Amino acid sequence: MGKVRTIGNWAIWGLASIWVGLALGGCGKTGSTDSAAQGNPPPAAMGTTNPAGQANPASPPADSLHPVLVMDTTMGKITVQLDAEKAPLTVANFLQYVQEGFYNGTIFHLVAKGDVVVGGGYTPDLKEKPTTRPPVRNEAHRALKNIRGTIAMVRRPDATDSATCQFFFNLADNPRLDFQDQTPEKYGFCAFGQVIDGMEVLDKIGMVEVEDLPDFPLKPVQPVIIRSIHQIR
Repeated sequence: MGKVRTIGNWAIWGLASIWVGLALGGCGKTGSTDSAAQGNPPPAAMGTTNPAGQANPASPPADSLHPVLVMDTTMGKITVQLDAEKAPLTVANFLQYVQEGFYNGTIFHLVAKGDVVVGGGYTPDLKEKPTTRPPVRNEAHRALKNIRGTIAMVRRPDATDSATCQFFFNLADNPRLDFQDQTPEKYGFCAFGQVIDGMEVLDKIGMVEVEDLPDFPLKPVQPVIIRSIHQIR
């Protein structure tokens, strides 16, 4: 595939049928860290309880742990419920981008039929949207599994904590993308929510005609645009 750059280029993952697989980069020009060098995940990532085993009184109400968002695309609407119990840092990071309107007008720039669709970092003219927010701590060790219908963060496979704004939807069960060990290559991709309505829209996106450009393999021929993402509860 050539040299490592941003999300426009992809790493090869070993599969029964090898395809150009998950991501080399987040978005923007931020730095990254390596969880393998950081030791055990910090308490903020692992979650805590009080000595009696009761819920922490400072914790947010249960409904705020599962916010629901609507993603309005040029091919229809997708409703997603996030899981801040399993991936609190990732959900907080994603919601910040949503609240800023960062995703409005971005595209799904990679579609691997029957596997994943990737978006959240490029405009229809393939310009990368810059961000000054730092990469988020990878919570794949405790997050949801990468099963069909989940949303997960894109990162570079050589840097555990390199996810920023780009995300992907799983069109199939993808256990190869789950946490396996502490190495960057096998730490996994953090799945932090699940589609609860509009999976048929996502499947339609997963069937669009694609083309291979030098920095954008499997790019939809006709742009699939994210008009907006907003929280409904």
